[in-house]
Amino acid sequence: MNNLQFYFKKIIFLISIVFFFILISCSGQEKKQKTDSKTQILAENSDTVNKTLEIITGAEQLDKYINLLIGKKVGLVVNQTSLVGNKHLLDVLLENNINIVKIFALEHGFRGNADRGKHISNSKDEKTGTPIVAIFGKNRKPPVEQISDLDIVVFDVQDVGVRFFTYISSMHNVMEACAENNKDFLVLDRPNPLGDYVAGPVRKAKYKSFVGMHPIPIVHGLTVGELAGMINGELWLKGEIKCNLKVIKVENYKHSDKWSLPVKPSPNLPTDISIRLYPALCLFEATSVSIGRGTKFPFQVIGYPDSTFGNFTFTPKDIEGMQTNPLHEGKLCYGEDLRKTLLDTKFTLKYFINYYNQFEDKSKFVTRENWFNLLIGNSEVLKQIKSGMSEIEIEKTWETELKEYNEMRVKYLLYDK
Repeated sequence: MNNLQFYFKKIIFLISIVFFFILISCSGQEKKQKTDSKTQILAENSDTVNKTLEIITGAEQLDKYINLLIGKKVGLVVNQTSLVGNKHLLDVLLENNINIVKIFALEHGFRGNADRGKHISNSKDEKTGTPIVAIFGKNRKPPVEQISDLDIVVFDVQDVGVRFFTYISSMHNVMEACAENNKDFLVLDRPNPLGDYVAGPVRKAKYKSFVGMHPIPIVHGLTVGELAGMINGELWLKGEIKCNLKVIKVENYKHSDKWSLPVKPSPNLPTDISIRLYPALCLFEATSVSIGRGTKFPFQVIGYPDSTFGNFTFTPKDIEGMQTNPLHEGKLCYGEDLRKTLLDTKFTLKYFINYYNQFEDKSKFVTRENWFNLLIGNSEVLKQIKSGMSEIEIEKTWETELKEYNEMRVKYLLYDK
């Protein structure tokens, strides 16, 4: 019996030791699982936090600029893109008892439905009765009598980041008028849908125009707030004067962010793809080739009334609120459909060079050579294309000026890459 008891106790002891180690192992595994679970939850929360950091435009940050307007006589440079949520900035400011004296209307008008280049008349906003002063056409810069009754001008317009988009030319002119008449100028900044890169030749001084006010590349990589700072800092206003500038920055924005516009910035830029293709396809405006004006997909197709130019077809026609009297109206155009182009597409000369090469009679392609030179910003590119230079060879001739521009650009950036 004693031996049996001895062996029995020994077995119990061994079982206890094994059970003890099993418990430790299970406890450790459970602890690891809890730790892993906690790590996962933190990671998920981190993702959630990142997703909730939504881009907030300058106009949406009313608390940061309302005090600058209280008790002031205010002018607005606004259009259909000047939204605060689903309300127009004009309505928001009037609801907050801000004294809006007048609106300055850019190309395409206050409602953004006027054809390119169409005369914009002075009028009144039907909803609020606020006077509207056109600053496109003959009156591109507000004269003394149009700005003397103001204390401050607010600029809140969605730009597309391209040198020849005239909203930034109008901004320049209003800044100049403010500087000359000692008026404050406030920019409510918005993201640049092409702000992720810089491309194209820098405009030469000889080709300064309303579609090329500044010595910057075709795709300049700046928000309007950053560009306003550059205009001031580089002394580009007449007489090298500066305006009293303040910019309300966009929150949670960096230049690499993709920005899909909630409202089309002009009648013929209806989609994200049209905006990405705009810098390249706008060069065709100086040619006999259509880029889809008079269709529901402008700046997303290329075509010409000749079946040798491609299998895709479209017929331009009048479209109210978008385009009247389009190029090749009523004619069947043959070419290519670019609507499935990737959203990371960048400025390129390939389309232009390709169509130039397809024309046997080159004089029938570029029909307005001076207009092309104003758009591209020099007289060299067209000569280079005519000489047979490739896109890569042409781009190499821009490298030095682009490098110098990028070095200057850094000084005025308000947002990270």
